[in-house]
Parts: sequence; structure tokens; C-alpha cells
Amino acid sequence: MLLRRIKREALKLVDGIKLVDFGFALPYTWVLVEGERKRALGVAMTLPEEVQRYTNSIGEPSVEKFIEHVDSLNVIERTLGLAAINAVSQYYVDLSNADNVDVLELLPQDAGKVALIGNMPPLAKELRERGYELYIFERNPKLWDRETLSDVLEYHLLPEMNVVIASASCLVNGTVDMLIDRARNVKLFVLTGPTGQLLPDFLSGTRVTHLASMKVVDIEKALFGLKLGSFRGFDEGNMKYVVEVK
Repeated sequence: MLLRRIKREALKLVDGIKLVDFGFALPYTWVLVEGERKRALGVAMTLPEEVQRYTNSIGEPSVEKFIEHVDSLNVIERTLGLAAINAVSQYYVDLSNADNVDVLELLPQDAGKVALIGNMPPLAKELRERGYELYIFERNPKLWDRETLSDVLEYHLLPEMNVVIASASCLVNGTVDMLIDRARNVKLFVLTGPTGQLLPDFLSGTRVTHLASMKVVDIEKALFGLKLGSFRGFDEGNMKYVVEVK
């Protein structure tokens, strides 16, 4: 299970990093950490449709406790755990070789069949306008439209795809292993969105080729947006980046 591997690697990096604050909230769950050098903010998409009845089994919160529960069966613990891993990742990440480009710039014109995991309308619109053969998969029926496929079809159709652009919320809902396994013929596999703030090394050796995410450069502004439940307010404190997984 990929999350267990990521958990093991992240726990090796938590010495000297303490929990400052956190929130299980909409649209993103967030964890703020601090070490000797700086503070770092990690987020993970909150999936309200997946939230179950919950009794706290974490106990006294800490960076380590959150990360230890990232492979929990409960989505609240998985989300907090991934946000904590992302915070630790952002504390250490080196973006000197990252590209400040849009994820679409990674796709060649002859990309073939492109799978979009998670209905992201602006991205879908641009992919269609550029003429790509696009297949959109979505789990949440509230986000379906007439051109959206149920995510149950991912298992059958992903082996035919040449490119996968997946919302990194697949790490939260537990489908990432299946996506990587079934996308056996891809040339390009991109995890995209704020939830993909992971250290690229955590994904080495998988089929994931790129992370397209956000670096929080103004923590106070981003936190203010998060506490107000604002996508736009959070985005204003960030810098988009694309980094290759080697």
C-alpha cells in the first residue's frame, strides 16, 4: 500500500518538527508545523461525502500521531495524516529544479488517450479545446455531468490510457494504488492539486512521473483563506509548481 510506504518515509523526517496548529475543514484540511528553520503548511482535500462516524483514536495530536494514522480506514484520520505528511514534505522540499508551468504544458500534442481522474472542469475544458481524446472519471455523483464517467470504470479503461492526470485526492480516498496498477501503459502520470505536496522521493519507483502542486509562500494569507473555507483565499498565498518524480 503506497500510503504505508509514504508513512514510513515521512516518519524518518519528523525529528525537530512540531505541530503548531491544524484544522479538519472545508475545502482543505490543513496542518501547520514548525522546525528550527521555518514554518510549513500542508493541506489535503477534505471529502465530506466520505466522512464516517468518528471517535478520536489519535489521542493527543502531534505530527507523528497524525502521520501514523494516514493509512487508517477512517477518512478523517487519513486526511489529517496526509496533510501532516504534506507539511513535513513542504518543510524539506527543494523546488530549485521545479518548473513554474501549467500541467497542460507536460502533454505532447500526440498524447493519445488522456484520463482525468476527478472532474476538474477548467482543466477538462482546456484539454477538450486542445483536441485531446479525453476520458473523465469521477466518484462523487454531485460532480458528474453528461460527459463524466463513474470511477468504477477506471479499473477497466485505465489500461487503454496513455496519459493520466489524477487529482491527488486519490491519496485520500484510497484509490491511488489501483490507479497506478491499472495505468500500465502510460507515458505520463501526473498527480495534481494542493493535496499533491509530497516529496517527490516518496513516489520514486511508481508510475507517477510528475507532481503538479502548490507551495505556500504566504502562510498567514493562506491560513486566513483556509479558515474561511475559501478556495480563492487559499490560492492567493501560493505558488504553483511542477516537479518530476525520478
